[in-house]
Amino acid sequence: METVFSGRLLAKMKRIERSVWFQGFIIGIIIVAALTVGAKTYPLPYSVELAINYLDAFITIFFLVEISLRFMACDDKRRFLKDPWNLFDTIIVIGSLVPLSDTDMILVARLLRVFRVLRLVSIIPDLRFLINALLKAIPKMGYIALLMFIIFYIFAAVGSIFFDQVNDELWGDIAISMLTLFRVATFEDWTDVMYETMEVYPMSWIFYIVFIFLTAFVFLNMMVGVVLDVMTRETAEKEQENQDNHHHALVQQIAELQAQVARLSDKIDDSHKASSQDKE
Repeated sequence: METVFSGRLLAKMKRIERSVWFQGFIIGIIIVAALTVGAKTYPLPYSVELAINYLDAFITIFFLVEISLRFMACDDKRRFLKDPWNLFDTIIVIGSLVPLSDTDMILVARLLRVFRVLRLVSIIPDLRFLINALLKAIPKMGYIALLMFIIFYIFAAVGSIFFDQVNDELWGDIAISMLTLFRVATFEDWTDVMYETMEVYPMSWIFYIVFIFLTAFVFLNMMVGVVLDVMTRETAEKEQENQDNHHHALVQQIAELQAQVARLSDKIDDSHKASSQDKE
């Protein structure tokens, strides 16, 4: 009896945890938590600040109940924390339980309360998909970043050699030159830097045009291309997995139907045998 009751309770927890309204309510609570974090950055009356503190306590308790419900609804509880998203949510919830008082952990507690906004990523599947694709694209993007660093280093060395006498604050050494080139690559008043060097070296515009073409157009598009390629492959794999799951479900349904038909045929045969025996 207890086993049946626990099974029904577990099934009910799963229905609640996977229901659309519950997921929407969680998203709403996360948004409210983000708004409370932003509100605390403003000078507020004491009554409003007290109400926000009570609301923050309610949100923390709700997150604790929600993560506990997810843990109890999980089929394999030993593998619950092996899921990176579950581990992330658990760390955020446990960190939010740290009281906001004058202790050494106050900054950590505040940071974890800020990071509660990131729980939107773990709740919304499409955001999880984007983050997973971005993480898988990082290795390839690392090689592009390395190549960009080499280009930055070469152009910074050239700029430091030729433009040092033009403006020592912008081209004094290779480190400052790389910072100046980053300013050029982000188009932050880069024409002022270019016109200043053109007064001494009229053809120096070639230096800037080539650098901007390589960094702002070639490498940036390469970064975008890598992310799109990974997302395309991830989408194809996800669709294939959904098709495999659908095919597996159909096979199971067909097997169950065949078993039911076999049982019905056996019953019909048994009824025919019983009727024939009665006639005899």
